[in-house]
Amino acid sequence: MQTLSRITTEPIPIETLRNDISQICGAFEIEPGTRGGLSHGQARKQTMGGFDTALVSLDAKVAERTRTCIRRDPGEYFFMLVQDFGQCVVHQNGAATLLTPGDMFIVDATQPSKFVYDGQLAHQISVHLPREEMLGRFGSACNGGVSIDRADPLWVAMRAVLAKMLLCPPQAGLQLSEVFYGLMGAYFQERSSQTADPRGQVIERALRLIALHYRDPGFAPGVLADRLGVSLRSLQRYFEPLGETPGQRLVQTRLAQAHADLSSARPDTSVADRAYACGFNDLSHFYRAFRHRYGVTPGDVLASSRGVIVQ
Repeated sequence: MQTLSRITTEPIPIETLRNDISQICGAFEIEPGTRGGLSHGQARKQTMGGFDTALVSLDAKVAERTRTCIRRDPGEYFFMLVQDFGQCVVHQNGAATLLTPGDMFIVDATQPSKFVYDGQLAHQISVHLPREEMLGRFGSACNGGVSIDRADPLWVAMRAVLAKMLLCPPQAGLQLSEVFYGLMGAYFQERSSQTADPRGQVIERALRLIALHYRDPGFAPGVLADRLGVSLRSLQRYFEPLGETPGQRLVQTRLAQAHADLSSARPDTSVADRAYACGFNDLSHFYRAFRHRYGVTPGDVLASSRGVIVQ
């Protein structure tokens, strides 16, 4: 998927990156991905329509907004987080959600949250939505931990408006801000009708469990069904509207993480190490599935990340 903004990979002292993020997004505790104290990335502020926005590139291990951070800097807004490159697992309100490029997720800045990058380069656009405005318009529907489903046509519309706002002068984008609020309202209304359906609740819990446990090679569809308290056949039926099986979603999540890991791997990384770390226990299956999805081998991606030209 094409990125919406520029990715920055310049080395930067972790203290500088932490300070820049605090100035733009509020106080965060950031654990670097390496012991050297250097990170790769940048945090910069941009105005999009009527919204303050942060463009953040980083390869930290973890960024966390703790209760101490919140007391020091309350931050009366919601983050509309757009994953532009790489991956991140967001933890808030007892749930974990894997974000891959294109995913959008609403985080409540007044509640503790954790963003796990595992030292892999990621780029995110964080649109700061005023808390009072959001609650006044949408009430509790916009509480933190809301994922914008990319299978929903409204996701396409919201992404298009965001892309337009990134290119427009601030004043020209004010009308687009109102359009964006309208699309969010439509999404929240549709989402509330879906989650009233027990099937929708099962699917939502299933996706969260996959994001939490996909690295465990023993975590299979049958285990997922047991955790949810439903039969495997029932779980498969619940997934039918998504156009995939629970097993396919699990494999695709593992493949996406493996591709991200290999794309920004350290010199001592091996394909097998990354495959096993992402939950695969059969290398032959991993190689076949990887090539089928990406059209190249894992070794090609690893070589490219090291600047090696593959013949």
